[in-house]
Amino acid sequence: MVTGTSNQNSRSVPEALGILAQATRDNWEHRDRLGNVVVLTPESVDDIMITADLHGHRENFERIQELADLERNPRRHLVLQEVCHGGPQDDEGGCLSHQMLCDVAALKVKYPGRIHYLLSNHELSELTDYPLMKGGSIWMIAFRMGIKNSFGPEWEAVLTGYKQFIASCPLAICLPSDIFVSHSIPERVHEVGFDTSIFHRTLSEFDLGISGPVGQLVWGRDYNPQNAAAFGDLVHARVLINGHTPCEGGVNVLNQSQQIILDCCRDDAAYLRIPMRYSLRFKEIVSRIAKLN
Repeated sequence: MVTGTSNQNSRSVPEALGILAQATRDNWEHRDRLGNVVVLTPESVDDIMITADLHGHRENFERIQELADLERNPRRHLVLQEVCHGGPQDDEGGCLSHQMLCDVAALKVKYPGRIHYLLSNHELSELTDYPLMKGGSIWMIAFRMGIKNSFGPEWEAVLTGYKQFIASCPLAICLPSDIFVSHSIPERVHEVGFDTSIFHRTLSEFDLGISGPVGQLVWGRDYNPQNAAAFGDLVHARVLINGHTPCEGGVNVLNQSQQIILDCCRDDAAYLRIPMRYSLRFKEIVSRIAKLN
């Protein structure tokens, strides 16, 4: 990780809270939101750029915005996910990825209805206070230290704003041609099934726990072709597009021409842009995967 960065945050507490509150409203009030899923159609969208886990990778985040070019493409939408945990630290070891989370919220404010930030396991861990560990460190402690060092005595109000924003994020995006985009998919669906009602109802505390269906959705790493097929049948999808798993070269195509894994947290990253008005075969979708840098 990069260390030695300034503890000074570029946003005041009122500014950050205002951005997060407005982005939260944009999530809940999105015109194409059905329950906890966003359903996009060619009537309002020309194409969609899908990216994956960033984990504080500032250069990739800036490159994504450059390639998306949302200002000159008013009918283009952008999918982002998992910016929390990773990247630069402040002088005291606080994780500064929270600033990127606020940057995502600011993008939603700037381009209302066009930025889709998927709920992921790292953000869910912040929402539920789950002590996710990596490399011997507890990410939640470093993340909250970063918020405290950036915002001072009012840091807990900002943390609450972050949590409210995370809680409002959709679980998935449905695209034409039966394409289903989510952070990951549950494990052993072909053996034990899965509670798909989470996509359509108010979520409970149990749902959000690591053993609940939302936890299963964002934490799962089961790449058995039968599992992908079973989950695809449940959500009426022939193509599954996910993040969650580090990939050599930024992409992994697997599971009987059904599942694509994208990764944007390394220098060698990839993204996918899908036009909305065409019914694409799986090979045609794969051919549209491109390098971020």
